[in-house]
Amino acid sequence: MNMMNSRFSRHTGLKNEPTPNLFVANCGPAVGMSFDNIESAFGIFGKVVGVHAADETGTRVIVCFSEVNAAQAAFKALNSLPCADLGGRIMHIRYSVLRPLQKVHKDVLFPVSLLASDLGIPGIYLVHDFITVEEEKRLLAEVDNRQWRSLSKRRVQHYGYEFLYETRNVDSKHCLGELPSFVSNILQKILSFPGLGGDQNKEMDQLTVNEYPCGVGLSPHIDTHSAFDEFIFSLSTAGPCIMEFRRYPEGTWCHPTASVNEIHEDSPLLSSNFTRKAIFLPPRSMLLMSGEGRYAWHHYIRHRKVDPVGEKAIRRSSRRVSFTFRKVREGPCCCPYKQYCDSQPECRNQQVKQNIVQSSLPLKRSSLSNRYSPNIKNNEEKVKPCECCAGF
Repeated sequence: MNMMNSRFSRHTGLKNEPTPNLFVANCGPAVGMSFDNIESAFGIFGKVVGVHAADETGTRVIVCFSEVNAAQAAFKALNSLPCADLGGRIMHIRYSVLRPLQKVHKDVLFPVSLLASDLGIPGIYLVHDFITVEEEKRLLAEVDNRQWRSLSKRRVQHYGYEFLYETRNVDSKHCLGELPSFVSNILQKILSFPGLGGDQNKEMDQLTVNEYPCGVGLSPHIDTHSAFDEFIFSLSTAGPCIMEFRRYPEGTWCHPTASVNEIHEDSPLLSSNFTRKAIFLPPRSMLLMSGEGRYAWHHYIRHRKVDPVGEKAIRRSSRRVSFTFRKVREGPCCCPYKQYCDSQPECRNQQVKQNIVQSSLPLKRSSLSNRYSPNIKNNEEKVKPCECCAGF
């Protein structure tokens, strides 16, 4: 079962009361039907507000109408009958129900969005089925035939420029070469991605491939402003995940002097006062982080093998492989999100505040602030590399 069922489920047994949403089997990209074609075929019955993968098989979808009567008309005309607009395919349809929002710890309602428009974070865009199943297989074969670098919990490959975990940055003077030819088609498709506006001419020149085994996630972080330009793309393959986003209000968050590896969900280094949202990233989907979503929201993947979804537990795939495309920045960052920006003086002032707060925090290791103080040159060789960054 896939996380796409976190918000929708089909009626079971004899109960099949009409709703605006249809669970459609024998229909989807894996059987040669794009979401656009499906929307067009069902759109003759009424306004379709969304078509979503029901699971990761690619053979079942959720079609959402704006009105119940449109869904009823589609159900009556297409259930177990050939659809001329979809090549005569016979689909099996049931009504789908929207699940209530699941609860997380502290009894806070915490929905998992299926669409970027539902997420409501400016600058975050998500395109489902950005690549085909066959393209996904070819990408995975290409990287699996190349050498991986092993980190503590995952494996990585770098192209264009190597991400330096010790500094959370790149050496812009040391180019590894052009991005590999097996991603050329993806780079071309990125140029027409929604949300780029007038910046279609910015070509990505850095690629990090991350392989996450089942249970391995990503600590909360913002990609270093001074390292990369505004647009960051991440293609999910092999398995799905839930990505959380956190926004800390002005004045409640400071850059930690400790390695982000030492920072966990309930760490005193991160304020408990924040806005939290989440989105489901299915295989073959492309995520764009830009603007506020890239510069001001931490992104985070929980470290766990099972994701609780309502009353059900969804086991993760054996691995997830992400392809993250960036453009190395030339010059300092001048974004309006100074609280999170390492290129601007306000950011450095926040670091001083953090040093003061750090001295009064009850940490497990008393020497932590000394080991990770970035302003003490004698300690530079002792800094533990932050392996959470450059990940998606």
